Amino acid sequence: MALRTLKRMTKALVAPALALGATVGLASAPAQAAVWSSCDQWGNTTLNGYTLYNNIWGSGAGSQCIWANSGTSWGVWANHPDTGGIKSYPNSKKYVGRTISGLSSLTSTYNVTVPSSGAYNTSYDIWDTDYDYETMLWVNYNGAVGALGTSQGTLTLGGNTWTVYKGNNGSNDVFSFLRSSDSTSGTIDILPILKWIANTKGWMSSSETIGDVQFGFEITSSSGGLDFAANNLTVSSS
Repeated sequence: MALRTLKRMTKALVAPALALGATVGLASAPAQAAVWSSCDQWGNTTLNGYTLYNNIWGSGAGSQCIWANSGTSWGVWANHPDTGGIKSYPNSKKYVGRTISGLSSLTSTYNVTVPSSGAYNTSYDIWDTDYDYETMLWVNYNGAVGALGTSQGTLTLGGNTWTVYKGNNGSNDVFSFLRSSDSTSGTIDILPILKWIANTKGWMSSSETIGDVQFGFEITSSSGGLDFAANNLTVSSS
């Protein structure tokens, strides 16, 4: 497990340069013309309140291109070798900027199309503004991937049943919630999960300010080139 924000981007700058061929961008484009696309390692843009990142950060990564029709409708084509270690986390994020105790709601809906091969997870990555705490919600996963830390058992929260893991990657605490069965669409009530972490377990304070709510595909391998799509994603808070 590793950082997926500016901290992680800084760390990844020391990684070897990636060969991101221009022809890959043509192969990865959606059937309709996208309003934005990028094959750059750190390619990013902001569309209707969401920020999209290509975000290729792991060592040994291959080629990857991201495209978007909007901040809530986007996809990625990735060709990463069948080796261990996370290669990328292409994602769309929305900034919240409220404390856990100050939130009255934080919800998200998702609809994705994912390949049947490769090694990856489809996940939310939720951060406090200081990047001390990382909460991951895996809605589906495939291949040789696993959560950081030790199992804390199972529970039902936010409209889903999860197996919970707690760990630390050397930079921040990581709380991972792995859905008991794979899902390609649904709604998650995120706030009860954050309150459970803060108020029930005491793993972080309810006065922590939630910053980025990211949603994307954490890809370990996608040999030969695979397509991932977030057909519809919404993040709402009050």
